[in-house]
Amino acid sequence: MSRNDVVAPEVRPSRDDLGGAIEFFASPDAPPVEWRIAEGLVDYESAVAAMEARAAAIAEGRAAELVWLVEHPPLYTAGTSARPEDLLEATRFPVHATGRGGEYTYHGPGQRVAYVMLDLGRRRRDVRAFVAALEAWIIATLAAHGVVGERREDRVGVWVRRPDKPELAPGVVAEDKIAAIGIRLRKWVSFHGIALNVEPDLGHYAGIVPCGIRGHGVTSLVDLGLPVTMTDVDVVLRQCFEETFGPTVGIADSGSGVAG
Repeated sequence: MSRNDVVAPEVRPSRDDLGGAIEFFASPDAPPVEWRIAEGLVDYESAVAAMEARAAAIAEGRAAELVWLVEHPPLYTAGTSARPEDLLEATRFPVHATGRGGEYTYHGPGQRVAYVMLDLGRRRRDVRAFVAALEAWIIATLAAHGVVGERREDRVGVWVRRPDKPELAPGVVAEDKIAAIGIRLRKWVSFHGIALNVEPDLGHYAGIVPCGIRGHGVTSLVDLGLPVTMTDVDVVLRQCFEETFGPTVGIADSGSGVAG
């Protein structure tokens, strides 16, 4: 890891970061953020290489900021805090060590991964607030679909209450995770990003302890009973992103060619 790198969510939002509106707008004269949607399943290692190249180009002023929406084939990723005991089935899917913050998570078809490459040096140099802004983006997207997503100060990501499930303890409502966050910053440019469960095979999470958090489940929009498609979600993700991070411009995607 470069000495210029910061990983999150080791840097967790504080209580102050969790309240009020969170905005990460660039200067008024900054170009819009490119918004690309990959077709088909994108190889994970190729995606990471493309992200790193694009982040470097953004830091050097050679490329615009970018949000890149992808789906991956089934796989597990291990963040910088991943513990070996949380990988329950090491041979179930490929396992990729990755430089993002966090622990083990699953990626696969039906999950919308948004890789977020923004220059916080031109926006706001506050990593905790940036993570909170990403959470707010997801929560707004869920709200547009009639789902109440919530933050938890001790658990990065976005959670939904499940009163339809057995209580965790008397009077304690069960909660499932619906979205994960794991980012890395290099020279104040972010990469990696968020993963929102639209309609993945939730059984695939059985091979790990998701994000190292025991005692809680995972869910998706379809699991909650919403008849949504990935296209539906993408439209709302873009609208809600612009409310927090500013305007975007749609760019046709050609696979992993996002380096510059």
